[in-house]
Amino acid sequence: MPTLNKIRSALAGATGLRGRGDVRSPAPGLRRLRTAITVFFALDGFVFAGWVVRIPAIKEQTGASPSALGLALLGVSAGGVVTMMLTGRLCRRVGNHRVTVAAGALLSLSVALPPLTHSAVSLGLVLLVFGAAYGGVNVAMNAAAVDLIAALRRPVMPGFHAAFSLGGMAGAGVGGLLAAHLTPTRHLLLLTATGLVLTVLAGRVLLTVPAPAPGPAPGPAPASAGDSAPDAAAAPVPSQAADGRGDGDPVRPRGTSRTARRVVVLLGLVALCTAYGEGALADWSALHLTEDLHAGPGVAAAGYSVFALAMTAGRLGGTWLLERLGQGRLLRLGGLTAAAGMLLAALAPQVWLVLAGFVVTGVGLANLFPVAVARAGALAGPDGVAAASTLGYGGMLIGPVAIGFLAEWFSLTAALTSVALLAAVAAAVARAVREEAPDGGRSR
Repeated sequence: MPTLNKIRSALAGATGLRGRGDVRSPAPGLRRLRTAITVFFALDGFVFAGWVVRIPAIKEQTGASPSALGLALLGVSAGGVVTMMLTGRLCRRVGNHRVTVAAGALLSLSVALPPLTHSAVSLGLVLLVFGAAYGGVNVAMNAAAVDLIAALRRPVMPGFHAAFSLGGMAGAGVGGLLAAHLTPTRHLLLLTATGLVLTVLAGRVLLTVPAPAPGPAPGPAPASAGDSAPDAAAAPVPSQAADGRGDGDPVRPRGTSRTARRVVVLLGLVALCTAYGEGALADWSALHLTEDLHAGPGVAAAGYSVFALAMTAGRLGGTWLLERLGQGRLLRLGGLTAAAGMLLAALAPQVWLVLAGFVVTGVGLANLFPVAVARAGALAGPDGVAAASTLGYGGMLIGPVAIGFLAEWFSLTAALTSVALLAAVAAAVARAVREEAPDGGRSR
């Protein structure tokens, strides 16, 4: 609970929960919804990171070989990808809030299953359930966040993703501390208990506070803003209407024309390029520092840490950046910044330059995924969130594998430049989104 209090305090300061200038402070109901959705984002990161730090112990428990463990871990990915598209349809039928609460409870329960297995096959099967819950809660809570953003008329999606990042950092830190004192079974059962308590507390808000109705359509962006207004301020399309119960009767989003669907696919490509970099750096940054620059284990571990911290800081400041740059300019500048940072990290001959490159890359990538998902949701509701998230999740799966093959064919240094290439592609795709946008690009 203290960790979540810190998360809420940080997000309040970073995303301006109180009014700024001529923007009024949101109504109490919207503030409660914002806090509840923030808790689900933090919980998602916390639970997933808690599971990840126990993978070595569970590998030993099951006696799985590295290849068998790799196949078992694909259960998380397979369950997540399959569920994401189905969750979009389910959200339209029963509402984002209900699905968020149900998926949050299932995620909390299923994280306790892996340490109960004793073979790679059984581990893979229970990870299908865990992956399905993970995919479901990601789509549902992002769709709920899109609805709230439309009502707030402020681009606060980066703040929610900052909560996910902070939750992941807390989950990894707590898990590392508990690993020396608790068995995986007890540790993950503790995660289950924590998750269920938070799901009940935050879920009561989602199920009792009426889902937000859209705010009025905004006027054109001021000339000084360049090419954009906030992401949610551009013709937001909520995926459900309020009915007084906290989850209104779902309505089919308007504007899901062929052009809008094409824009959603382009936004999904931005998410894919971003997640490719995240996955690649998570698995290969330490190896790059040790093998290519002969750094020690401590410095190597710091590689991904500084990248993750930079991403978190970038997301905490994401709303401020969006309100000043707009989503189109932020996507383009973010992609180009990440490309430059990754070229530095991949090619620099000194460790401190590599670490600096990781920081620049993290800042550049920080808000690409949140902005892409928010815009896709505004265009096509839960189905848009599901499509963009699925493509993004695919990038997370492809990245580490692609880097491995490229490193074998060429070198790890050359392989990591593919992250820079795809970051530049994300910037180019963002420009294509501006040209394809059904509302004339006013909001990008």
